[in-house]
Amino acid sequence: MEMPSDPNAKTRRRIVLFSLLFVIACSVGAYFIGDLGKLQDSIAARESQAALQGITEPAQLDEALRQNPSNKFLQMMAMATRAADETNAATEKLSNELEPPAISKNSNLGAASRSDLEALRGDLKTAEANATTFLPRYIALLKTERDNVEKDALSLHPGKAAPGRLLDNIDRRHAEITALTSRMLAARADFYRAYENYVAFLVKEFGAYKVANGEFVFLFQHTVNRYNTAADAMTVAGKRVAELEEERKSLLKSQQEALVQLVNGK
Repeated sequence: MEMPSDPNAKTRRRIVLFSLLFVIACSVGAYFIGDLGKLQDSIAARESQAALQGITEPAQLDEALRQNPSNKFLQMMAMATRAADETNAATEKLSNELEPPAISKNSNLGAASRSDLEALRGDLKTAEANATTFLPRYIALLKTERDNVEKDALSLHPGKAAPGRLLDNIDRRHAEITALTSRMLAARADFYRAYENYVAFLVKEFGAYKVANGEFVFLFQHTVNRYNTAADAMTVAGKRVAELEEERKSLLKSQQEALVQLVNGK
């Protein structure tokens, strides 16, 4: 019986390096900017809102601040965006440590030696363990961002309500980020586990199968059945990760659309 030597290659390439990063400077800047009308009072609020009309990205915020350097609310928005930028960089560094690089390089398992397969199993187990311990470290980065924003916002003395409203805004964003990231990490751990089981099957059957034209060739139907079970489990787990990545994109898009409307007073 012939079976593909790498039935999930496209799925793995698509999801192996998927981003866990929600703290994107562009959307973060808009997120804070969009709620500005609720953060300010009287004349200062109207002046700040006028300065922010049409702003949807950090570069525009920087320009508004350049033209209004003494505006405390613009200073606060720019400060919050910089803090999110720092979280973004720290999270990317942390995410890069999640998965051993060798995993993404093993795309042709049919050509792998037994020692290669055993090494891949070890890397997959490491990746699974990392996925289960990532969230607390990620949450710590978000907390550092919030603490820094709170300290800097209060130092600007922008008014009584502004810092509290800004922090509420951050808390809502972080709650959304954390909830979806938690589900994505769980799905990713499931994928690594299913992938490791698939490789374990190949290790066990090593020497009893052949590879012809990129296909595994097994002698017996019961072996094919076990192969299919392992491959199908990996495929299902991979699809779940891909679905959550699409959910992440959809959430980010809906947030951006709503924030643009808020920025422009709609």
